[in-house]
Amino acid sequence: MSDEGQLSLRKAESRRRSATRAVTMADVAQAAGVSTQTVSRALRDPRSVGPDTLARIEEAVRETRYVQNLAASHLASNRSMTVAAIIPTISASIFAETIQGLTDVLLPEGYQVFLGHTDYMAGREESLVRSFSGRRPDGFFIIGTRHTQETTALLKRTGVPVVESWSWTNRPVDMLVGFSNHAALMSVVDHLVGRGYRRLAFTGVMKPGDHRAKERLKGFQDAHERHFPGVTPRVVTVASGPMVMATGVELLKLVREQHPDTDAVVFVSDVLASGALLACSGMGISVPKDLAITGFGNYDIAGQLTPGLTTIAIASRKIGMESANLLLRRMQGGEVENRTQDVGFELLVRGSA
Repeated sequence: MSDEGQLSLRKAESRRRSATRAVTMADVAQAAGVSTQTVSRALRDPRSVGPDTLARIEEAVRETRYVQNLAASHLASNRSMTVAAIIPTISASIFAETIQGLTDVLLPEGYQVFLGHTDYMAGREESLVRSFSGRRPDGFFIIGTRHTQETTALLKRTGVPVVESWSWTNRPVDMLVGFSNHAALMSVVDHLVGRGYRRLAFTGVMKPGDHRAKERLKGFQDAHERHFPGVTPRVVTVASGPMVMATGVELLKLVREQHPDTDAVVFVSDVLASGALLACSGMGISVPKDLAITGFGNYDIAGQLTPGLTTIAIASRKIGMESANLLLRRMQGGEVENRTQDVGFELLVRGSA
């Protein structure tokens, strides 16, 4: 009988057995005509076997409908092949871009990502780190650099690589891929003052746990003090509220009520700035003649508005990809020379300012 005929018989036999009991790795090995060790090695690292052997094993897996027992595999290898990712919110597309970059690098290497969100609450972040640690991930990716003492201690005790992101600190838990929110807002103020604006206001939703928003506010205040020494900066914020365009309209109204002669409004986020910019025509406000508006994040809508929204662009997907590369290097036993990477930011000047 030909080799092809023998392979077909082995597959048929494996299918008959799988109809009455759980399919094992030995069944896949028999169907593919290789050893169980070869199947195990191929499933763990597809690059460890030749392309023809891998193709036979993959076909045998499909034919036998084999589902790998990852729990047993993880116990044997002491690796879970997972990365825990913790982000502030799942509703912001800009964070989704970062997670996309993270998974684009990790998935081809066989790592799965499980996701949790904090809703900007430090206590919830601590609970997530504790819960995820019990699942023994091979690494952590976290948006943010400020944590409770217990969260920091938990992360260090795991003994696995950790990458913080989307901010900057001189004392990262382990590794860092981020940028300075403070410096980014200073550049916005510098630009506005350079264009002749003098009565600037900062506005946004400032949730207690949103430290990146606080860093942006501090950047605004420091730059304002540098340009206008002794002049109290105009700050109009709310402690809660949805991060939607309608909130931006309400914040614009608050700024106009409290500081009617304001000639430039610096929003903490593009979402809020976009809502305000769209509402200006209905409020009889000419942008940028009567009022300049800036945002943060360079969301897709920012460049589609009329006038376009001046904003800070962040390489959000790059943050995820670089973070994944750092994690991979460490998870695969390598060394990392540069544990911090500053991806920077870009001021995009458009018609709104």
